[in-house]
Amino acid sequence: MHRWSQLFIPTLREAPADAEVASHKFLVRAGYIRQLAAGLYSFLFLGNRTLVRITQIVREEMDRIGQEFYLPALHPREIWEASGRWQVMGDNMFRLKDRGGRDLCLGMTEEEVMTEIARKELRSYKQLPQIWYQIQQKFRDEPRPKSGLLRVRQFTMKDSYSFDLDAAGLDVSYKKHYDAYCRIFDRCGLKYVAVEAHSGAMGGSQSHEFMVYTDAGEDFVVSCPSCNYAANLEKAISKLEPVQELAPTGDGKPELVHTPGKGAIADVAEFLNVSPKQDIKVVAYTAVLHDATPKSEQPKPLPVAVFLRGDHTVNEAKLHAVLTRALHEVSRPEVSITEIRPMHPEEVEASFKAPGGFLGPVGLEIAAKPMSSGLTVVVDGGLNARENMICGANKLDYHLRNVTPGRDFQWNLNADVRNAAEGDLCANCGKPLIVAKAVEIGHIFKLGYKYSESMGARVLDENGKEVTPIMGSYGIGLERILTSCIEQNNDANGFWLPASIAPFHVVVVPTNTTDEKINSAAIGIAHRLEDAGLDVLLDDRDERPGVKFKDADLIGVPYRINIGKKLAEDMVEVVTRSKGGEREDVGTAEVVQHVMNLVTGHRVTADQSASHPQG
Repeated sequence: MHRWSQLFIPTLREAPADAEVASHKFLVRAGYIRQLAAGLYSFLFLGNRTLVRITQIVREEMDRIGQEFYLPALHPREIWEASGRWQVMGDNMFRLKDRGGRDLCLGMTEEEVMTEIARKELRSYKQLPQIWYQIQQKFRDEPRPKSGLLRVRQFTMKDSYSFDLDAAGLDVSYKKHYDAYCRIFDRCGLKYVAVEAHSGAMGGSQSHEFMVYTDAGEDFVVSCPSCNYAANLEKAISKLEPVQELAPTGDGKPELVHTPGKGAIADVAEFLNVSPKQDIKVVAYTAVLHDATPKSEQPKPLPVAVFLRGDHTVNEAKLHAVLTRALHEVSRPEVSITEIRPMHPEEVEASFKAPGGFLGPVGLEIAAKPMSSGLTVVVDGGLNARENMICGANKLDYHLRNVTPGRDFQWNLNADVRNAAEGDLCANCGKPLIVAKAVEIGHIFKLGYKYSESMGARVLDENGKEVTPIMGSYGIGLERILTSCIEQNNDANGFWLPASIAPFHVVVVPTNTTDEKINSAAIGIAHRLEDAGLDVLLDDRDERPGVKFKDADLIGVPYRINIGKKLAEDMVEVVTRSKGGEREDVGTAEVVQHVMNLVTGHRVTADQSASHPQG
């Protein structure tokens, strides 16, 4: 039993001015965290106690499928160069030098370190499969830390890695992690969804994100209520409803139209009295390349033009994947795309010989092969089979009409590179899709051979042949479990956590600590609850009942027992935070059993009751 008067629980009546989301406001107000600097937070008593509980759940479930390691947070440059990611990670990676001038970084993830261990230690197929995990601090030089613990520079991650002999083995390891994640998030009381996801800088053939719907999220999930399709926006696909084509004018060939000062899609559509769906948008990019081969001459940036329907937007993760596949067809695997950025004005002039706002696809000189020397033109699938569209004329104050893709201009790549949008049709069942904000709490990847191949991990198969192990990578953000729980479970008075991760199961509140009978009963009930196996907080402060009630509602404890005047009738009041502060009068003799039932979600058997003394 803990006594509130002896603890450091610095509750606040007001949230900090910069707190925008519920979890940030309440974590600070409840005394869970305090900010040290942008994106850096100290966990105080209640916050650390909750994080320890979350960690224990994660550890218990991971121990069922793997083995726990503990790896350095400080990494030498060489292992990141071996995987080709020293440059790819860009400014997100914290970099430093030791006193000897050697380059180091703070670990964002541990694929390289784990693969280095596997490279040196795994020799035979008999040692596979392996699942190794750790729970460690990770570091990311986040450019815009915000939303409390949702976007930070230092965070706690459970990251695990699987090594298998073949793809069938990877499927098994992947499924083990998928199931373990479901058990973890179920035990933490989260409402979540597993969605198809983009692998990003991690690489790999398949990945799933575990997402929690909340307006505090910065990710978007595209889903179909009719067939249960769900995917991250970076991965989501959709079908488009047919669009009414414009009638051709003149001889039906591309025709110049004077559009003075009308460079934006909306302005052009209004000026010509057409829909943005009948317009072709261009987004001009520069792909920055890097050759991971030591001392190699770095390749020049390549210009990329993306054409899509006027009301659509480019999904840069999809574009990155499309361009990477094309690059690897014309270059070595060591060459990668580190960044896709908007073209600078001088780059636009060089590629289009025209001013921004009036760029178009007709008459462009394009590369013989995509991602080789010259301009790579990517056309989104939403322009397939379209006719008589409007587009920029590559001439100041002019557009073209009667433009038909495939007849009037060509391209290097035709692919889905747009963001699926609310109201698009599901590719599976044809029903309308919805788009909602969400927070990512876990991500699992089938990495394939990306790291084991590049870093030289090899084992002998049963025929004595040297083969490359296939890998998987799996992460969970522990702080995000806490923040997501708060985002899902809060009201004007504070928040409540599931008993499995709350800092205490129950807070016992004597309404008058100077009343000997009330105080004695509160201490006795607190001891009985503790003897029954519950974590108990006794609010023994000499404060008004209203102050105690407000603090108890604020700090996330799911149940409260108020002990006051009803004690004369051998009754106390049990408050359940998750039910809007629902109050129930319970006899003093039954209160321990009652709270136990609430906490465990089922009745305790007589044998279990006998093993926990009630006095």
